[in-house]
Amino acid sequence: MKDLHSFAWYAKQISPKLPKSAFKPVPSRLWGGLAYLLIVVAGFITIGLFQLHPLIYLAISFVLGTSFAAMGFLGHEILHGTVVRKAWLRDFLGAIAFWPLSTGPKLWRKWHNLTHHLHTQHEEHDPDAWPTLERLSRTKLLSWIYRLPHGVRAFGSFASLTLMFTLHSARMFAAYLKEFKPKQRRSVWMQFILPWVFWISLLFIMGPIKWVFAFFIPLLIANAIVMGYISTNHRLNPITEINDPLANSLTVTVPKWVDVLHFNFSYHTEHHLFPGMSSKYYPLVKEHVKSMWPERYHEMPIGKALVALWKTPRLYYEGNQLIDPKQGHVYSTLGHGLNISNITFRKVNKEEALGRIIKLSKSKVGHVLKDK
Repeated sequence: MKDLHSFAWYAKQISPKLPKSAFKPVPSRLWGGLAYLLIVVAGFITIGLFQLHPLIYLAISFVLGTSFAAMGFLGHEILHGTVVRKAWLRDFLGAIAFWPLSTGPKLWRKWHNLTHHLHTQHEEHDPDAWPTLERLSRTKLLSWIYRLPHGVRAFGSFASLTLMFTLHSARMFAAYLKEFKPKQRRSVWMQFILPWVFWISLLFIMGPIKWVFAFFIPLLIANAIVMGYISTNHRLNPITEINDPLANSLTVTVPKWVDVLHFNFSYHTEHHLFPGMSSKYYPLVKEHVKSMWPERYHEMPIGKALVALWKTPRLYYEGNQLIDPKQGHVYSTLGHGLNISNITFRKVNKEEALGRIIKLSKSKVGHVLKDK
């Protein structure tokens, strides 16, 4: 894909085809959030007050974990302003929705809305972008990790999904705190600390065993579900010099009932085209995108996307390829030859590849190089 367009360019073409209601907030989404909140409260009460078989506790943990994740999906929508418009109410409801994942609304809007969405798949400016081979050469930890066999790395990467959102959120707090004005930092600190004060207090109220079933296991499950989506959003796509959602984003498909439970979170390309639109209307956006740019649009079942992630490395080479530096195996990305049904690689000399990347000028690093 050589001709890239900004998300605003696509939105301008699609907007006239959409109903006016698609650009208005949809407060009725809050009913789903209330249902999940009641389920969580009921789960806490059941675990806290009753002595039940551990397998029953484990079943409740699963329900709590899926509810935590779904609340996070709704929080994501709320904090984009697509449910309610009033700033104080948006942040209040977003804080409640993100409470199980312990992510504050001010941090989320800075990290996700203002940075990730504006600089999607930019090596230096997107806080969620994966590293390049050039960065590997400067990072001892990454260099050590990529000496491990691919299977070991893939297993470790998938296992880490159970904690990745929580850990990355804490990392974003440390990275962005200094960018807030001094008067805002207190509220950012409070939004970061209060959820953890609540969860730690719950540990002393319930006791360690029940706390594990009420919070820790559900947190692992929620992380895994959330990151199961997030890991497919961009990691099979290339780094792009222009923030083109059809080039750098992937929509996954899941059963309709899952989309209902997860507030259409699977429609990720559509979300990057219209982040200020309720996900209720993303199926309609998808229809127009597929009719207007069918050759550019990327979608696949989430299971196939996860398998492709397992089989490919997460290190970029020349922007539009992925490389396993230990083996010298180079894989294509979506739009640049990646065939999900038959994932193949080509061999390159490891030393020459790294040398070539290091010699690139800063203006080239992180950009998709034109196909030869």
